[in-house]
Amino acid sequence: MDQIKTGKFIAALRKEKRMTQEQLGKKLGVTNKTVSRWENGNYMPDVEMLSLLSKEFGVSMNELISGERLTAEEFQKAADKNLAAALDNSAFTLKEKIAFFKKKWLHEHISTIALCIVAWIGIIIWTALKLRGSDAYPLLGTIGSMLAIIFYMVLRNRMMIYVEDHAYRATPDKENETKNT
Repeated sequence: MDQIKTGKFIAALRKEKRMTQEQLGKKLGVTNKTVSRWENGNYMPDVEMLSLLSKEFGVSMNELISGERLTAEEFQKAADKNLAAALDNSAFTLKEKIAFFKKKWLHEHISTIALCIVAWIGIIIWTALKLRGSDAYPLLGTIGSMLAIIFYMVLRNRMMIYVEDHAYRATPDKENETKNT
């Protein structure tokens, strides 16, 4: 994969459509600086962006990665070459993606978890002080433990949904099929 060639091709396609980097960025949901970095060959668009770019410009992802329009004969050769390069450059295994998104979710939700734990401990202490000497105190521990287990299960379920949505990201076509059914 030649990032500079791909970048020049993206720039040429954008100019054919008479679009500015800012206009293209807005359509794709990125900044004009990101588009500039692609066009300068500093960064390669990720697969999702390549898919959006190919639809926007009416070219295949294979042509985008190759950095040129391809004839039917060149297409198969380029596809094999680009697939091999993509697999060689693949940054993360599935296990690494899952671990990354679990950590990311936890990092994003640590304040919520901490706040809930502090509130749970506060309620237990407040209730214990109110029920001092009462027979209801052991019941309070049981209920508190059950609530903690339910809270853990709900949070773990939400985390796994987040991980599945990001680590096993569906293609835009599959997302549209899911929404339409």
